Parts: sequence; C-alpha cells; structure tokens
Amino acid sequence: MSNKKSSSLKSTFAVSLTNFLDSGCIVAGASGLTLWTSQFNLNSFQVGLLGALSANAFGAAIGALFGGHLSDKYGRKIIYTYDMLIYMLGTLIVAFSMNFPMLLLGFTITGIAVGAGVPASWTYISETSESNDRAKNIGISQFAWSMGPALIFILGVVFSPLKLLGNRILFGILFVVALIAWNLQRKLHESEDWEKQKAKEKMTGEKPHPYRDLFSSSVSVKSILFLIGVYMFWNLVAGAMGFFMPYVYETAGGLTNMQANLLQAILWIFTAIATYFGFAKYGDKVNHRIFFFVGGAMSAASWIVLTFMGMSWTSLWLFVILWGVSAGIGAQAWYALWATELFPTKYRAGSQGVMFFVVRASAGVWSIIFPTVLSTMGFKTAGMFMIGLLLISLVIGTIWTPQTRGKSLDEITNERYHGEGKKVNNSVTNTTSGKEA
Repeated sequence: MSNKKSSSLKSTFAVSLTNFLDSGCIVAGASGLTLWTSQFNLNSFQVGLLGALSANAFGAAIGALFGGHLSDKYGRKIIYTYDMLIYMLGTLIVAFSMNFPMLLLGFTITGIAVGAGVPASWTYISETSESNDRAKNIGISQFAWSMGPALIFILGVVFSPLKLLGNRILFGILFVVALIAWNLQRKLHESEDWEKQKAKEKMTGEKPHPYRDLFSSSVSVKSILFLIGVYMFWNLVAGAMGFFMPYVYETAGGLTNMQANLLQAILWIFTAIATYFGFAKYGDKVNHRIFFFVGGAMSAASWIVLTFMGMSWTSLWLFVILWGVSAGIGAQAWYALWATELFPTKYRAGSQGVMFFVVRASAGVWSIIFPTVLSTMGFKTAGMFMIGLLLISLVIGTIWTPQTRGKSLDEITNERYHGEGKKVNNSVTNTTSGKEA
C-alpha cells in the first residue's frame, strides 16, 4: 500500500467519526423520545420541534450552510479544529437537561455542529482519495454513519432499565467519542486540493464568490437540482425514521421501548454490513446506475411491506432487512460520493452546504408535520407518503446517474466545466456514456 493510500485511510477514519456522531446524536434522541416526552409532558408540536431543530433537520441545515462556506474559504482543517468542541457542548446540555427549553437548546447546538462538519468531512475524504478508491473511502465514512445508530440503539437496550438516566448516559458517551474525534481531527493536514486552489487564486488574483460562482454555472445548477432530487426525497423518509421510528413502533405498533430500540439496532446492523460489503467494496467497480436502482427499489419495497402488511412481526422483519440493506447501498452513500465529485474545488464544500441546508431544512418541516400526520391520519396514510417520496428519489437517481467511476476529481471537473459553451474534446467524450446530471 502506498504512503498516500495509507494516509488516506487514516484521515478517512478520523473524519468518519463526524458521521458516527451525526447519526449517533439523532438516534440517541430518538431512542429516548418517549422518555423525554413523559418526563416533560411534551405535546405533539414540541416533539416535532425537537426533531426539527436537531441534527436531523434545521440545526444541521444551519450548520451546513456556514460550515461549507467556511471550509471553502479558510480550509477543511479549520472545521476540524473547532467543530467538535461545539458538539461536545450540545451533548452536555442534553445530558443535564432539566426542562424542555434546555433540551431543545442542546439538540439545536448539537445539530449545528453536525451540519458544519458533514460537508467538510465528505469533501476532505474525497479530496484525499485516489480515483479508484473514492467510493471505498466514502463507503467507510458511511459505515461509520451506520454504526452510530447500531451501537447507540444497542446501548439504548442495555440502558433501558435506567429509563431517562440511560438516555442521559448515551449523550455522555457521545461527548466522550466527540472528544476523541476532536483530538484526532485537529492533527489532520490540510487538503492538498484546497491548498492548490488557494495558490491558484493568489497567483491569478481571483476572488471566488461563495454563491455567485456556484449559481452562475448552468452545470452546477443542474447538479444541485439532481442531487437535491436524489437526496432530499429519500432523506424525508430516512430523517423521519431516524428520529421518530422508535416512537412509531411504540405508538402505532404497540412495541415496548426496549423492543423498538432493539429492532432499530438490528436494522442499522444490516445497514452497516451492506455499506461495508456492498457500497465500499463495489462502488468503484460496478455500474453506478444499476447499483443505485437496486438500493432505491429495495427502500421503496420496504415501506410498501410495512404500510400494507401492517406491523406484524413478519412484516417488521421484512422491513428491517429491506430498509437496512437499502440504506447501506442507497441514496445517502451515492449523494455523499456524487456531491464531492460534481463540483470544482473552489466551492466543493460550499455547494454541499447549500444542498445539505435544503435537504435538512425540508426534513425539519416534515419533522414538525409528521407526528401530526401520524396521529390524525394514521400510519397507513403516513406510509403512503413515504412510498411516494422514495419513488421520486429512485426515478431521478436512476435516469440521471452521473458517469464518474474511475475518474479523478480533476478529470471530472475538466470534463464537466471546461465544456460549458465549448465542444468537449474527443478523449473526454469517448470515456463518457449515459446521461449526466
């Protein structure tokens, strides 16, 4: 293994802890949602507000908008120097919450920290990877994202006899992991791609505007619309599941808190296995369009089963397997890969910040609405909404799959952006097949 590849794996591990902490804090809140509801006598709107302002939605949306821009302007490393400190503050506030405002504040601060870190983490991993292992390293980061919920839900089962104290302990554990992540990430070297971009800007006197350059390019705008289409509609379902699924199991399915957490833990174990042995192993090797379609089709099938077969144990197990595997090889992994490939270095993280803002903000609106839909219209109606959203993501991603496999980031950028208003040279045209976003 080359020194570059070894360094890439080390940095991937350190940065991937951001993804672990992202999903971990979402499900830590989810696993104890009924306990917090009981403790503070929360109504449906307050429950929805917790989901809306957490790492699941608006909190992460706001953090991503600022974090992506700062990462492009000042470097990827600046995020890793300070971001985890903010995350640790949020988890401590949640762990010691004595009332609803304090709980909401903790969820919001944690969410902002998560949002700031995600665009920088995916960008850093992609920029430090070789062209033939970019999907592999993104897959490793997604594996960490999957292990967050798996471990947190397992710990939720272990700590369930402690009731609310057990959930407070979960946030204490996230604090410790964040401390470890901060210690590793602040030692990372800056991205060479970013340093080269800044050297070029200094030499030419170019001063890129974070949003003017992004939205003045028709290629970038089309890429944004494509990626939002793939990720937003899928994430409306996944986001609601990440925060509310144990709540759904308990209120609509009649499961105990321990059963709900155990079921979600198993689901996330399937996701982690599929991410590592599916996306990470084959994302650099197989046809992206077919791979994406399989994952998208399985996600829609899982909700068709749960919606129309009811919450029997047979349907619950089918749902857990289908969704668990699909989440490992589906929309989020592909979004994380494509979002770093389809934009030039000068606004690679900023573009992700904009998209992540739209995606998580839409999840915030849905988080406020979903508990009301569930309580007033019933689970079947809510399930049909979920199926429709997943089918939209499936169609968009399958039709407009970008052809980036095996190409370096520079090759992808030259192919896509140097051809604006110009004829692309034959050597590039011959390496491209299918439709591009």
